Amino acid sequence: MRMVDIISKKKNGGILSKEEIDYAVQGYTKGEIPDYQMSSFLMSVYFKGMNKEETANLTMSFVNSGDKADLSAIEGMKVDKHSTGGVGDKISLIVIPLVASFDVPVAKMSGRGLGHTGGTIDKLESIEGFKIELSSEEFIKNVNTYKMAITGQSGNLTPADKKIYALRDVTATVDSIPLIASSVMSKKIASGADAIVLDVKVGSGAFMKSIDEAKELARTMVEIGKSLNRKTVAIVTDMNQPLGHEVGNANEIREAIEVLKGHGSQDETTVALTIASYMTVLGGAFNSFEEAYKALEDLIKSGKAIEKLKQLVKIQGGNPEVIDNPDLLPQAKYHVEVKSACAGYVASIDAEEIGIAAMLLGAGRKTKEDIIDYAAGITMVKKVGDKVEEGDILCILHTNMTQCSESQAVAVKAFVVDKNAPAPVNYIYDIIQ
Repeated sequence: MRMVDIISKKKNGGILSKEEIDYAVQGYTKGEIPDYQMSSFLMSVYFKGMNKEETANLTMSFVNSGDKADLSAIEGMKVDKHSTGGVGDKISLIVIPLVASFDVPVAKMSGRGLGHTGGTIDKLESIEGFKIELSSEEFIKNVNTYKMAITGQSGNLTPADKKIYALRDVTATVDSIPLIASSVMSKKIASGADAIVLDVKVGSGAFMKSIDEAKELARTMVEIGKSLNRKTVAIVTDMNQPLGHEVGNANEIREAIEVLKGHGSQDETTVALTIASYMTVLGGAFNSFEEAYKALEDLIKSGKAIEKLKQLVKIQGGNPEVIDNPDLLPQAKYHVEVKSACAGYVASIDAEEIGIAAMLLGAGRKTKEDIIDYAAGITMVKKVGDKVEEGDILCILHTNMTQCSESQAVAVKAFVVDKNAPAPVNYIYDIIQ
């Protein structure tokens, strides 16, 4: 078998066998196939695509390139969720305690963020003492005892995907649905999930900008999951503006606390409850989405949801007092108001620009080596549809930097104010299962 023949076959629209895909992926991972040939292969996939079977085989080739988490010692149906990424996306912080409250095991492995803001792991590290590197024994014990645990991803989980993703990033082949879908699903399958709920973001702050693209990606990932005997549901959600009112790390923890106390914004609460409902249905706690949604709403009203978050913090070594007193979380020295230059309605907010503004304040990473400032972030005072007067505060920048004019300029541009009120925002566009 030769790599050049595999490239030629795909370039001409041929269907690759499992063996051919394995040859390409495993050979590249081991360093036997050079970057230039893998680049050519990726470009041929970009233009010619892959069918369902090829995409599933590519996913499993990624999975088989490294370690696989053995979670067989965990009792029950292990349910995980994955977001394709957005701005102000703190949904995992909300759904883990919600789902675990109904005895559905949530064995969550998360990565760090690169870009707009930190990942879930970075956000949790803003809680003093919170331990995110758990041994497999600690991880399994916590899930069996408390039905929840979160840890950083193993360094050798899907190494083929890591190496190929880095190449995609510099060869303009990132936005290929088979390549995105196999990348996402390989990590979830290698992490040991029995059932997966996917939060596929769409809009200005998401990777997929159009609803049609987002639905196609969602369908592809659901098909991969089902073909590999994993219960899989995808929820297509809005990311045309930041989710909720907070963007950053410590301030997103504060907002997750507010949601679990029943004081969250409508968009964030709706998305979190929808995802948690499907997770509990897949986990066998409820028979229908409607039954699950009502039970989760009641759980929040009862005060038990916030107590479960406090338990998660405590069992992972964090200071549980932050849940009752969020002021214990890191706080920035400077708070800069961004004001509207005119009156009208907020017609749109470019979520990606807000994410970049937050990163410039220190809330995210430009490179893997950058150190995150947990206190940095942005509070969205106004959201799409809100009425504003000239001089009203649109958002507040939180930073420890003495000067943040670049971030200010980006944040101002993100808001479009118009004399006419926009149509109501959809939070959920589609459910694919």
